[in-house]
Formats: sequence, C-alpha cells, structure tokens
Amino acid sequence: MLSSFVRWSAGVCLMDKIYNVLFLCSQNSARSIMAEALLNYWGKGRFKAYSAGSSPAGAVNPYAERLLQSLNMPVSTLRSKSWDEFAAEASPVMDFIFVVGDTLTADTLPTWPGQPMIANWEVDDPVGLAANGDDLAQVNAFRQAFRQLEHRVKIFSALRLDALTQMAMQARLSEIGLETV
Repeated sequence: MLSSFVRWSAGVCLMDKIYNVLFLCSQNSARSIMAEALLNYWGKGRFKAYSAGSSPAGAVNPYAERLLQSLNMPVSTLRSKSWDEFAAEASPVMDFIFVVGDTLTADTLPTWPGQPMIANWEVDDPVGLAANGDDLAQVNAFRQAFRQLEHRVKIFSALRLDALTQMAMQARLSEIGLETV
C-alpha cells in the first residue's frame, strides 16, 4: 500500500515537498554559485537551490560562469548576493544550508528562519588557488572545485530524505562534506 511509504509533516507530503537549499561562501562568486547551479540541475523537482555570501563580490566569477555555460547549465538567474536576503523573515525558509567556503564558521552565520540543517561542505577556493597562475591554472582550479561540488550534490540529491531521522540526516550531511573526488 503506497500510503505506508509516504510520510506527512504538518500536512505536507514529504515525497512531494520541494526542499530549499542555501549554499554559502564569503564572496558568493564561484563555489556557492556553482553549487546552486548544480543542485538546481541534478535536483530539479526535489530541490530549489540558492546561494549567498557574507561579503558578496557583486558579480559571478567569469571562470565559474564560463565553466557552467560550457556544460550547458543555466546561468541567467545566477548573481552574487548577500546572505541578508535569506535571513529576513520574508525570504524562503531553508531546509538545508551548506557552507562551501573555508572562512565561514557556525559562529559567523546569521540566525535563519525555520530550523535548517547546516553542514560544512568546504571546498578549496578556486579563485585563491589560481590567483597567480595562468589561464590554464585558473580553468583547472575551477574544474576541480566543480567536480568536488558535483560529487557532493549528486550524493545529496540521491538521498531518500523522507526515510532518514533528523539525527541520521545531520550525520549523513556532514559525511558528504568529507567526500572527495
């Protein structure tokens, strides 16, 4: 019987729920932007991804944008923005928040509406890694960060969220942050 496989929470069928996910890094120009694009691609219909930063750069990094475009991922809605947009009461309530930057800690994060699960998915900053390198070094740094994020996003988007307890979910989200390619 199908009803035995469906979980309900506050009158919402969890199988049909679209989960809001926020990816954070300091400048919201590369890692969090790529993660947003990846989850909106791989998790379409189950997840709605967003990204933001504590000190947004004001523009998407051109290497990140070119990489996403080369993989036919939509970039028209991507923009660098402050996490203040998502800490306000009128903003979408997040179910999950992933910190992909290396300079943010739980102590520095705002208080978010709702009770999102927060996990650290730290990825090396491709901008910093290749700052003094040539064009090829920069392209390779962005590809490596992209592969790391894609690996984690694919694992996350394949999880049966309706079948995990909150504690098991938090543990699994943290484990995904340790995954390497």
